[in-house]
Amino acid sequence: MHVKEILDNRIMVLDGAMGTMIQQYGLTEKDFRGERFSDIGILQKGNNDLLCLTQPQIITAIHQVYLDAGADIIETNSFNSTRISMADYGMQGLITEINFEAARLARNIADDYTRKIPDKPRFVAGSVGPTNKTCSMSPDVNNPAFRALTFDDLADAYREQITALIDGGVDLLLIETIFDTLNAKAALYAAVESMQERGKNIPIMLSVTLSDTGGRTLSGQTLGAFLASVQHADILSIGLNCSFGARDMKPFLKQLAETAPYYISAYPNAGLPNRFGQYDETPETMAAQIKEFIDEGLVNIIGGCCGTTPEHIAAIAQLVTDTTPHRPHIREKVLCLSGLEELKIIPENNFINVGERCNVAGSRKFLRLISEKKYDEALGIARKQVEDGAQIIDINMDDAMLDAQNEMVTFLNLIASEPEICRVPIMIDSSKWPVILAGLKCIQGKGIVNSISLKEGEETFLAHARIIHRLGAAMIVMAFDETGQADSYDRKIAVCKRAYDLLVHDGIDPNDIIFDPNVLALATGIEEHLNYGLDFIRAVKWIKENLPGAKVSGGISNLSFSFRGNNYIREAMHAVFLFHAIRAGMDMAIVNPATTVAYTDIPQELLSRIEDVIFNRRPDATERLIEAAESLKNESVQNVHTPQTDIRDKMSLDERLEYALVKGSVDRLDADLHEALSAYGNAVKIIEGPLMNGMNRVGKLFGEGKMFLPQVVKTSRTMKQAVAILQPYIPVQKESSRKNGKFLLATVKGDVHDIGKNIVAVVLGCNNYDIIDLGVMVPAETIIETAIREKVDIIGVSGLITPSLDEMCRIAEAMEKAGLQIPLMIGGATTSKLHTAVKIAPCYSGPVIHTRDAAQIPTVAAQWLNRQTREKFLSELQREQAELRHSTENRQEALVSYPEANANAFVAEWKNYKPTEPQYPGITKEEKISIQEIRPYINWKYFLHTWKLTGNQLPDDCSCEHCKAQLPITKTAGEMEKSYETHRLITDAESRLDQLEKEKDSMFLQARFGIYRANSEGNRIIFQTSEGEIKIPCLRQQKQKPEGKFLALSDFVIPQSENRTDYVGAFVVTISPELASRIEQLKRCDDHYETLMLQSLCDRMVEAATEWLHYRVRTRYWGYSPMEKPHIPSLLSQHYQGIRPAIGYPSLPDQSLSFVLDEILDFKKTGVSVTENGAMYPTSTVSGILIAHPQSTYFHIGSIDEMQRKAYCRERGYTVEDSFKWLSVS
Repeated sequence: MHVKEILDNRIMVLDGAMGTMIQQYGLTEKDFRGERFSDIGILQKGNNDLLCLTQPQIITAIHQVYLDAGADIIETNSFNSTRISMADYGMQGLITEINFEAARLARNIADDYTRKIPDKPRFVAGSVGPTNKTCSMSPDVNNPAFRALTFDDLADAYREQITALIDGGVDLLLIETIFDTLNAKAALYAAVESMQERGKNIPIMLSVTLSDTGGRTLSGQTLGAFLASVQHADILSIGLNCSFGARDMKPFLKQLAETAPYYISAYPNAGLPNRFGQYDETPETMAAQIKEFIDEGLVNIIGGCCGTTPEHIAAIAQLVTDTTPHRPHIREKVLCLSGLEELKIIPENNFINVGERCNVAGSRKFLRLISEKKYDEALGIARKQVEDGAQIIDINMDDAMLDAQNEMVTFLNLIASEPEICRVPIMIDSSKWPVILAGLKCIQGKGIVNSISLKEGEETFLAHARIIHRLGAAMIVMAFDETGQADSYDRKIAVCKRAYDLLVHDGIDPNDIIFDPNVLALATGIEEHLNYGLDFIRAVKWIKENLPGAKVSGGISNLSFSFRGNNYIREAMHAVFLFHAIRAGMDMAIVNPATTVAYTDIPQELLSRIEDVIFNRRPDATERLIEAAESLKNESVQNVHTPQTDIRDKMSLDERLEYALVKGSVDRLDADLHEALSAYGNAVKIIEGPLMNGMNRVGKLFGEGKMFLPQVVKTSRTMKQAVAILQPYIPVQKESSRKNGKFLLATVKGDVHDIGKNIVAVVLGCNNYDIIDLGVMVPAETIIETAIREKVDIIGVSGLITPSLDEMCRIAEAMEKAGLQIPLMIGGATTSKLHTAVKIAPCYSGPVIHTRDAAQIPTVAAQWLNRQTREKFLSELQREQAELRHSTENRQEALVSYPEANANAFVAEWKNYKPTEPQYPGITKEEKISIQEIRPYINWKYFLHTWKLTGNQLPDDCSCEHCKAQLPITKTAGEMEKSYETHRLITDAESRLDQLEKEKDSMFLQARFGIYRANSEGNRIIFQTSEGEIKIPCLRQQKQKPEGKFLALSDFVIPQSENRTDYVGAFVVTISPELASRIEQLKRCDDHYETLMLQSLCDRMVEAATEWLHYRVRTRYWGYSPMEKPHIPSLLSQHYQGIRPAIGYPSLPDQSLSFVLDEILDFKKTGVSVTENGAMYPTSTVSGILIAHPQSTYFHIGSIDEMQRKAYCRERGYTVEDSFKWLSVS
């Protein structure tokens, strides 16, 4: 009996976990090796697939117990048996043998059971795992274009595995635990080749695993996008496995069952793993949840994954008797495309915009960026198209001076790391078949090939179409055949009809066929071209009426080629042509999504003349349109509004330009600058004159405290816009000679925090300094090399985390070694005048200057750069630093000894303390947190502190109740300007939050946390996690104090000696990848104001989300304070039970603990990475621990003695010298 017949009539049972059963045998390294591999130099314990050769009786016994439990389908023990995965064990040469034996063992036992009970045939599914590498993602965060393996490498590995499984006798192929769709497409591609080679047709099952409760794969696809990506394959079933227990899997299984045109499979885990990595869900509990799958008609195949045993499968098998299986949906007759998200081409969509700007043949800017390897800027073009409404992105790299194939692969790989771009489908556009083929092997979604044609004959045409289909893409077919391009109506429909018949007869889905009947240039003056527009529109209508399922596309820019240089006429022609082509049935077109001309906005006279050309309505149509184009060439097509009368009407030109800069106003900037061009006759004179005067005034006002940072940042943006307007009028080699000096700025190696550095850049720019900003994570070598090459006057370095202080010393030493004598400016939250004088300055004979804030820097720089003041400045600096060093030599802080501090440790009240057991002990949970939820928790005081608005006062007419609850009202005349700027800034911030809330699907906060069994042991906290014991040593106060009790965080956790279990939590909170990407995008756009606004908001939102999460933990997940009400002022003042010290806090001052919490929580699952110096990226990230004891409190460690430092270093496993890098204690 064929498996399809059974699936139509009953639910089939799949077996349970192979790995779980193997673990129960307690096999040793020797058992895994057997006699055959006793001398292999690589450890083999854990290489479960090798047991097919060394312990075949165990594998057969496991198959047998699952068959006894009622399984209809057993999986081969071959999940990791590709040469890629087996390379870890040095067993690449055994792939064919292992897979053949795995299949043979399962085949033999399955056949035995079928012979015993012929009415219950047993089937063997060849298990094909995902491998331990991915085709869609780079393993190197610094090189997103890199791939650890290619599609071809992976397909070859799968082909080797699948061929052996077929030879061993499998009935089904189960491509399972799919986390990267491109990997799955490689397996599908290989499966077809293996089956063709062996002359067999083996049904294919697919099973995907989701990475989180957001319903996406690890590579980012939604389930809908995944379905679209694999719909080209001949699939028996599709389903879900691993990741979740049955309860959590159900909503996603339901989504599949409601949409997929396949049989549905599910084999969840036995719940979620406990703190020891084991699965506790009983067969009865799991069966109760599986029953819901069955009762609701969601499944055709049901089984178990991690943690399931024969007992689980037996319980499931009892449920399926006399039940009705799921009925697969009929496949929709539509074109489904996908990137990370699904795009259905349906009538309700009306029309699909294909972005045209990532085409080296059509965009000189894009060609230049690709040629110069400026991929970040090139990605910006793609990103902008999606933001402007492109639903598909066309990529073309065909240029004689480019390696088109390499550039296509590189750019597609880069796009895959940009979720806001790759969420839309990709159109691979090339006239070169190798380029198309290479591109198809880079995209996990279902894209479009642009294009193929009959130009080289039917054989090549069909061969290309088959490969495109096998690689899971739709195809554009050009109206082109062996005799050339179809340029008339009759030729267009004839070529399209012939191509359609060939493709459909060959098995291509008509919905995957997209015709381009050739959009050709109009108004060329050539008589043969007069009907090009009308013939295209007529051909569109004919195709839609006569070629069922087929779609129509076209490249619209060809239409207006005759009017190059007149963008308005070109866009107007495109708008009119598209209006009529869409009405005729055109589905999509390659267009500029940012076009500003709409059909309804075109003046009636011009509209009529364009339509005359398109429809060839009159003999003089071309001449009349050319005449209209000439008359419009130098005119604005928009309505002219009378300028609003305001204060500037009475100002001189120079005063207006200065006003624009001081106020950050751009509404009259363009007109004023063009007036200035006439008055000054030279763009450089305008920059060096009124614009620089305005910037100097801004710098002066800021230094005097009469302007505030938000205003300064807006000023910088206005200046950039002014220079951009004047740029076309500036001679190529002409440079302003009035710069005050050149600064190099960088955040040091290992640190990713850059808000402070960015503020400094803006302030210096407003004070007429050239800025070279090297960004974040900059090594000392790069700083020195750049400083020497660019002949900078001053180097400024910034850092937030404690290890950055050490890195600053290394930079000073490198500057000394390089023979530099220019100043090194030090800034950042962890820096101080004292540390600079004592630790950094002695490393360098040149000036080392600590700067308190951005406003101070221009003054300090001016003192150094002015030769008349330099000597005095340097003398004062050296005297001040010598005094600071002397003060530390004579200052001995009063500390008690380390033994005395331990003897007088704080002792919590344990007798009456009963720790609350959390809801999910030992289980790491994730939360997706909306901006709407955390807005009340935002602490605006710290937001204003970032913007250097000290005092934090509001005007008395402020209407924001939330702000007034946190900030005082000012009535003092002298503070009113600052208070109004405070109000304006918060109003601006609130509007940005409003916008982010509207983008809630991508703009959110995320947290990963767990509450684990724990105890204290001396000055350490011991976590019991699924990875085993993890110890966090704690520093203890030593500074003398009256009460004489010295605190460490371990004091608030029940000691092991109490013989009771306590609990301690760990958490990481960060921003969504899309929010992090938005910040980077704004940085690339050089928009300082919006960058700082979003960065500072993200910092506050993460802190707010942490406060929100802590409240949820106290009241729900841990539940030790269930009656607590969310009173915001109390929360912001931390008036509640329990604490949440973060890494770097005064009570947890060890930056290296980032690595420990990463080990516990697996930061990467929230997109957080940790640098070598312990900084977390995205920078808006907070991580720490949670303690519940009612006596727990925040405190400051302060200074420690050498004995404690050495003891702590032993616990942490680093040297005393390293401790000065990691610990923010003196």
